[in-house]
Amino acid sequence: MRSLKPLDAAVESVEQATGLDPAVAATKKAVDAALPSATVRDALHGVWLGHPLHPAIMLVPLGSWISASVLDLLPRRGTQGAAQTLVGLGVLGAVPTIAAGAADWTDLHPRQQRTGLVHAAANTAGLVLQIASWRARRQDRHVRGALLSIAALGLGTAGAYLGGHLAYRQGGGTNHAERAPYDLPDAWTRLCALEDLADGTPTRLLLDDVPVFVLRRGRQVDVLFDQCAHLSGPLSEGELTGSGDDVCVTCPWHGSVFRLKDGQVRRGPSTYPQPVLRVRVDADDSVHARLGEDD
Repeated sequence: MRSLKPLDAAVESVEQATGLDPAVAATKKAVDAALPSATVRDALHGVWLGHPLHPAIMLVPLGSWISASVLDLLPRRGTQGAAQTLVGLGVLGAVPTIAAGAADWTDLHPRQQRTGLVHAAANTAGLVLQIASWRARRQDRHVRGALLSIAALGLGTAGAYLGGHLAYRQGGGTNHAERAPYDLPDAWTRLCALEDLADGTPTRLLLDDVPVFVLRRGRQVDVLFDQCAHLSGPLSEGELTGSGDDVCVTCPWHGSVFRLKDGQVRRGPSTYPQPVLRVRVDADDSVHARLGEDD
């Protein structure tokens, strides 16, 4: 049995806490009802940015609240009003940050969702304390407001630790297709014979022992890295939509849509493009593929 550090053990117990699943299910249902629009979800995921939105905009509330607490420690006149303004700015900035995090959270695996739920609970409690801090400051109870902000930052630190664990240890929000450039060949490599591919039906094949999505349309063959950039879903089991250069595949796990022509994201939750391979069909109808630019 492996030995864990106390903090690691505590976080792993959260991952494995099946008792959280009813709360996860209820929260997911509420979030899905609040965010029914795919367009809004894509905006919150950060599809338009090409990067997850949540970690980028969380700097607004976090930076504002830390700055407010720094001002609280400065024995200078005129800092109290600025600190109050910063706390209020952080509260306002927390609203889109929470919405972006919630949109991402609904499309995670169960273990990740448990961690994310506790992460959100800690940050929500911190937000409540920051709202109370702002109200206390408005009533000229600045010492109380400062203490409430410090307590809120303590909860925020715990929430940030869980968020880092979710992102980096559990892989929620990271690019799961990042390994493709390291594993797939840069030189032309035989994939199969053209006759081995059913026309119009996605197929999963191995290229240098790496799984790839393959689609034949006549003599045209499209090849993508098979594991979805979002959470490694098998694209070869996904549904095809569109026609011509706009043919897309939908990940069967969480619904990310990628254009076969260039791997670009047409719908989230993925914000990362899917790696696309170059393909060559030789005169003997053997299909070769490789990464890299045009020859």
